[in-house]
Amino acid sequence: MKKKKNILSIVLTTFLFAVIINSCAPTSKITDKSGAQLWGENCMRCHNAPSPADYSDTQWETIGMHMKLRANISDVEREKIVAFLQSAN
Repeated sequence: MKKKKNILSIVLTTFLFAVIINSCAPTSKITDKSGAQLWGENCMRCHNAPSPADYSDTQWETIGMHMKLRANISDVEREKIVAFLQSAN
């Protein structure tokens, strides 16, 4: 009986771990969006976003890393937003 509980516990833990890991991956709905769309949706929800011309490409890289944590965006989203801001410079 105890062995069945241990096996069930392992199976359940493995299943929950797999669900959590898969939920962390960005969906195609997000990854299909352009940097401009992501910038508008993510940056404008908390503050008035600065003009792309306000900062250099290097500064946008640094800002992107900082805002990735603050805005809880994925690496893919951050890369697209930063690329958009750098291209609009």
